[in-house]
Amino acid sequence: MPPQRIQPGAGQESVWDYPRPPALEPANQLVQVIFNGTTLAETRQAQRVLETSHPPVYYIPPSDVRLEFLTATSKATYCEWKGRARYYTIEVGNQRVENAAWAYPDPTDAFSDIRDYLAFYPSRMEACYVDGERVKAQAGDFYGGWITQNIVGPFKGEPGSWGW
Repeated sequence: MPPQRIQPGAGQESVWDYPRPPALEPANQLVQVIFNGTTLAETRQAQRVLETSHPPVYYIPPSDVRLEFLTATSKATYCEWKGRARYYTIEVGNQRVENAAWAYPDPTDAFSDIRDYLAFYPSRMEACYVDGERVKAQAGDFYGGWITQNIVGPFKGEPGSWGW
């Protein structure tokens, strides 16, 4: 049984108001991803996926990502809504993190707008920002949600939430 929904305040969104199946919407905020002192991605053209109980996941167009720091891995996962994801290792200088980003090279029709866009686990990056606000990572290795002040939960991924 999911816990009690936190009532959003002015200017906030509750993840319990997000749809299932998930929705895709443009995110016109400035989205930045930093790793080992290097800006890996910076865009105002991101898309965000909104799904019940999850903070948004931001997908960044490949044209706004420093692809020279990413190497495809053999890891793949399947999402019933978006399709098959492929993963990327990130290496900048002497720091490397495996499977820290992912993309959907052949998404379902409903998510075709994020074809080849990249999402990053904020927990594995030095920092991720939305309009200058440092993002808090969604708990749990499976999830890649970005928590900002305007998002309230409780969030899937926290201890005890597996059965939600």
